[in-house]
Amino acid sequence: MNIQGKAKEQNTFDAIVVGSGVSGGWAAKELTEKGLKVLMLERGNHVEHVTGYRDAMKESWDFPHRGRIDKQAAEEYWAVKRTGYAASEENRYLFVKDTEHPYKEKRRFDWIRGYHTGGRSLMWGRQSYRWNPKDFTANLEEGVGTDWPIRYDDVAPWYDYVERFAGISGSRDGYDVLPDGQFQPAMELNCVEQHLKEGIEKNFPGRHLTIGRVAHLTAPTDEQTALGRASCQYRNKCIRGCPYGAYFSTQSATLPAAQRTGNLTLINDKIVFQVIMDDETGKATGVRAIDQNTKEEVEYFSKIIFLNASALASAWIMMQTTSDRHPNGLGNQSDQLGRNIMDHHLASGAGGIVEGFTDKYYFGNRPNGVYIPRFTNWGSDKRDFTRGFGYQGRASRSTGVNVEATFGADFKEAASLPGVWNVGIGGFGETLPDPTNRMTLSADKDSWGLPVIEFDAAWGENEQKMRVAMRDEAVAMLEAAGVKNVYGYKDEEKAPGIGIHEMGTARMGTDPSNSVLNKNNQVWGAENVFVTDGAAFASSSCVNPSLTYMALTARAADFAVSELKKGNL
Repeated sequence: MNIQGKAKEQNTFDAIVVGSGVSGGWAAKELTEKGLKVLMLERGNHVEHVTGYRDAMKESWDFPHRGRIDKQAAEEYWAVKRTGYAASEENRYLFVKDTEHPYKEKRRFDWIRGYHTGGRSLMWGRQSYRWNPKDFTANLEEGVGTDWPIRYDDVAPWYDYVERFAGISGSRDGYDVLPDGQFQPAMELNCVEQHLKEGIEKNFPGRHLTIGRVAHLTAPTDEQTALGRASCQYRNKCIRGCPYGAYFSTQSATLPAAQRTGNLTLINDKIVFQVIMDDETGKATGVRAIDQNTKEEVEYFSKIIFLNASALASAWIMMQTTSDRHPNGLGNQSDQLGRNIMDHHLASGAGGIVEGFTDKYYFGNRPNGVYIPRFTNWGSDKRDFTRGFGYQGRASRSTGVNVEATFGADFKEAASLPGVWNVGIGGFGETLPDPTNRMTLSADKDSWGLPVIEFDAAWGENEQKMRVAMRDEAVAMLEAAGVKNVYGYKDEEKAPGIGIHEMGTARMGTDPSNSVLNKNNQVWGAENVFVTDGAAFASSSCVNPSLTYMALTARAADFAVSELKKGNL
């Protein structure tokens, strides 16, 4: 065998997984556990579980600027800064430096990224909700976008499967709008949240408030303990990485599960930019990547490929994959590749103070809040917009500091005492698919000679109407529950991307003419390529999408291995 042939053999695997975030980790776990030799390619550096979370055990005074965003960081992390928190000195090392990874905006898009092992599974909000059956039929019923080729019953057993492994704590409430799952014991509402729940449910029949359903262990199973995971410690420093493995991440859960099979190879610093296609067979044979440090181009080969680089990066790879069979990008017969960008719109809600309860407090620093499920356009409720929104929020006590005690001994004394109770709820609204909300490849190149993405997206009329209701309904519920000094807000500056729930750029559908992927997450015309991150979504629901990423990935991996064994791939 010549040197070239030997190199190809060394770079050949049963399956390639591109990306190591939430969905990529699941793809690697499922494929390796089913016996495949899997290569996981991550464009960023490696972050080792526990030892790689460099700021996890620090306090605010351990940072030169007490965690604040200094002037230099504000310039380097110009998009990350838009979140208001991600460019903090405490955790920005896990976020992309925007000056080194530029993008363009025809209309503003807040692209928040994490390039490293685990991706944004290290920094996600961990809110984990099932979609309800109507979420999979609304497009068809309302004539919006394209119909999902699957239904809730297709995904439900996979929700069960991923919930048990990941570890989701929550309350079984019996709400039709928010299906129950396989939960570990729920975290507790504090006294003011319980008071708020009673006030809302009394004054607004059919509305509910519950504790958030989160990917935090509260009663670890034997399997989770065997992976080195432990119960949540209520530190609420999750965005720095959890050294206890208490919340679900690639590092704490799916990566060690894949590694214990002996079937996984993880290679970092490889920017996959193209799928290698064989037009004679209509199949993909591998991927092309560039080493982010040496800029050397390298090829890897496999029988099946899972693209899990994120909704935007997976589409970016597919748009660069052109051939005689795919002249407009991989699977793009419908011209929907890169279109229909969806995200959850937020920063609209209300807050206030709650009098009383001065003899009450709470234990620890719970990394979770309350959730109010969707109630608009549900049942008998009808609005001048379609779909709906839910609320996330919490109640907490401030310190006793006030304007009369601003320095010295009085300040120290006041800072050690609890103050008034504050409460706030903010909406997360569904965004409709719109083909004019899109990304394209610009003529500009990045440091590796690859095309820079240009975004052209905005909230539509339906989202704008919804945002008014998100604010006004929040004000009404808090006032009815007895909250004082209630204020509403609706931030007009937030743009798509700020929810960090990108979806829709390579949507699933019923036919190559209306979509990029089929019902099994296979690319039309390249059926050994699977896309199971947010790119696959035909609609966005109003609940956080990560649990559905997990379920769809496990489902697709099971199908892929079955088809591979049958010789169909």
